[in-house]
Amino acid sequence: MRKINSPFSDNILNVKTRSAQLSFRKETFEIVYHYFEDKLPNGELQEFTNSELDELNQIQVYNLYREKHRLPFPAEVLKTRQKYGLSASKMSDILGFGVNGFRQYEAGEVPSLSNGKLIQMASDPLKFRSLVEISDALEPKAKETLLQKIDKLLTTDQAEEAGLEHYLFNTDLPNEYTGYQRPNMQKLAHMVIYFAEKLKPWKTQLNKLLFYADFQTFALTGFSMSGVKYRAIEMGPVPNNFSSIFEYMSNQNLVEIKSTSFENGGIGEQFLPKNGQIFDKDLFTEIELNTLRTVAETLAILKTQDLIARSHQEKAWIENYPSKGLISYRWGFELN
Repeated sequence: MRKINSPFSDNILNVKTRSAQLSFRKETFEIVYHYFEDKLPNGELQEFTNSELDELNQIQVYNLYREKHRLPFPAEVLKTRQKYGLSASKMSDILGFGVNGFRQYEAGEVPSLSNGKLIQMASDPLKFRSLVEISDALEPKAKETLLQKIDKLLTTDQAEEAGLEHYLFNTDLPNEYTGYQRPNMQKLAHMVIYFAEKLKPWKTQLNKLLFYADFQTFALTGFSMSGVKYRAIEMGPVPNNFSSIFEYMSNQNLVEIKSTSFENGGIGEQFLPKNGQIFDKDLFTEIELNTLRTVAETLAILKTQDLIARSHQEKAWIENYPSKGLISYRWGFELN
């Protein structure tokens, strides 16, 4: 993971972790605390953090607070605004947050309980329409244009889309099993497209590549890449409901799945690039792109059985396989 040169000695230090309790808004939360520890020349142990670890520790506290109080996460705040094609300042005006309020929530600041509920209301077009109607933040022509856009959203078949999402991802509010993100089919599909372009993996390999990409991203940022849940099965960690998810991607012509029959009677499924589908790097942050690249380069040399064996060494699998349960992303902090 991260390494630094100690400011107190000539030692090169790795990140260490331990359980710790941190407070936020008069509430205490238990997190996986990240820190450095150095043995000084006089034999004393010096514990310290840097800005990167401070941010990761704080993000964990914020996420637990949001989860407890059912507050929207930054990606949800951004998605709500983008749905209506409004600027952050204009969303703030409509909701009465002040000029920079909405922008700060998108950037990671935790909203108050009341403001969080307003943002959740705004994510529902029908409820947002009522807020727009009583707002005086827009000129008459701009208000009419926005109301027309909302009405168009209301006429789309949102129920069918939400039903499909729930079937594929068993969605609920972001939590430790989604990596504090809502599942993002577009992003997951382009993770698959990336690995198909680079490695042409078989299905078992792909499941492990996705697991390591998501959990390593969480270890670095406190958020998963795709928002997908993972389950521990005999073959190692896999995306929950992966067969249906991959079938959907194939039906949508996002990726080509080639079936091959083997002499032993088994059938393998290989994921290949689909003509016309190109990996969209703009969907991903720089950290996420680096993680995809690192996972592909590190695991490309491993055969399927070796990759399964490696995943069986992860505590994420060891602790959850007996129950075949969902895997908390918190295990990402303990990847080998």
